[in-house]
Amino acid sequence: MPPLLAQIAPGGLSRTAHVFIGVGTLITIVFIVRLLRRRQLRSKYALLWTAAGTSLALLALFPGLLDRVSRWVGIDYPPALFLLVATGFLFLTSVEFSREVSRLDERTRALAEEIAMLRAQRGPVTTDDPPERC
Repeated sequence: MPPLLAQIAPGGLSRTAHVFIGVGTLITIVFIVRLLRRRQLRSKYALLWTAAGTSLALLALFPGLLDRVSRWVGIDYPPALFLLVATGFLFLTSVEFSREVSRLDERTRALAEEIAMLRAQRGPVTTDDPPERC
């Protein structure tokens, strides 16, 4: 007889897989909270990753959910639906980060131009001037 954790739960995934998903979800949520408390992650991104973690938690808590949703959508193999949704999520996240990087790049360029114009207006720097401090 196979060990208890290795038994197949309703929904096609083994209990070991559901425990793994549950543990991964908890680690993800703890990691997000740590980053938020240290102010290393903006709340807009924390919401995104918390939603992803909550989705994984739902899959871990309700083993048959993925199977029911995949049947409703018309996909015969439930893990294929999971991979499709995960790929779509990563694609949209990548597009959002690219948009944010482009916006910050444009902002940095505008600030560099503004600094160059201010330095040009100030005139040449002589050796008698004190060094600039940041």
